[in-house]
Amino acid sequence: MQGVKLTGNAMSRRDTKNLTRFWNGRCSQGLSLMHADFQTQEFAPHRHEELVIAITEIGGSVIQSRGVVDNADTSALLVFNPGEPHATWMGASHHWRYRSLYLEQSALDDLSHALGTDRIPYFTCNWIADPELVDLLNALHLSLDGEHDPLLQRELMIRSFGGLFNRHGSGGLRVEPVPYDRVRVAKAIEYIRVRLAMPISLADLSNTLDLTQFQIVRLFKRTVGMTPHAYVLQLRLDAARRHLAAGSAIGEAAVAAGFYDQSSLTHRFKRAYGLTPLQFAKAART
Repeated sequence: MQGVKLTGNAMSRRDTKNLTRFWNGRCSQGLSLMHADFQTQEFAPHRHEELVIAITEIGGSVIQSRGVVDNADTSALLVFNPGEPHATWMGASHHWRYRSLYLEQSALDDLSHALGTDRIPYFTCNWIADPELVDLLNALHLSLDGEHDPLLQRELMIRSFGGLFNRHGSGGLRVEPVPYDRVRVAKAIEYIRVRLAMPISLADLSNTLDLTQFQIVRLFKRTVGMTPHAYVLQLRLDAARRHLAAGSAIGEAAVAAGFYDQSSLTHRFKRAYGLTPLQFAKAART
């Protein structure tokens, strides 16, 4: 499909300094792509449910993840594991143009089967210097942005991700929180999910887990890498995406996901993903 330029709501002017296109990939269910051209964009701390890969075409930006700050540029690719918090800003760069791929669980399962592995590796580094992979992933993205050639697209998909997993994946050797922490945060997350469309407070979580509010904040930072507020916001963005993909109007999706109104959803959505709910909804329904 043809992408759409990043715009505000119907009453606002087009943002000519920050342009994006977002669409679904053809070679794997659960794969979506974005081509972004930014001059002023700043991404608030956020995370994606998908595995995210980004290749810089022009310029660069500053990436913060795991307490480490790196520069995104054309010499390397960026990889963010599903659920991994990160933030991005322009820094000293006046221009950042990049291509990104988002792989939902269905796309990862498809890759696992195609590559003959029973697990998707965890990536211990967000910044990976591998010129061959940069070229392969860029070729894959371009092929999915141009002429429809299923054989070429599938070949590039397998080659690029096979190389990424084999050369840079950890094999899933991930440091997990201690079991007791996992149990407590799972209880908190279940409480949040059930009440997502309603107001949620630290006091509510404190009473539910019999912990102080300070302990609740530390528990979330320690186990999921985000504050409770940031995590609730992300779950609401996830829910809004599902409602939009199912055909809900933006205002309806906002309320159902727990946002105050459509404007609040649009603001948060653009800060987290660099595109508007309308762009996402159009791509999801194509």
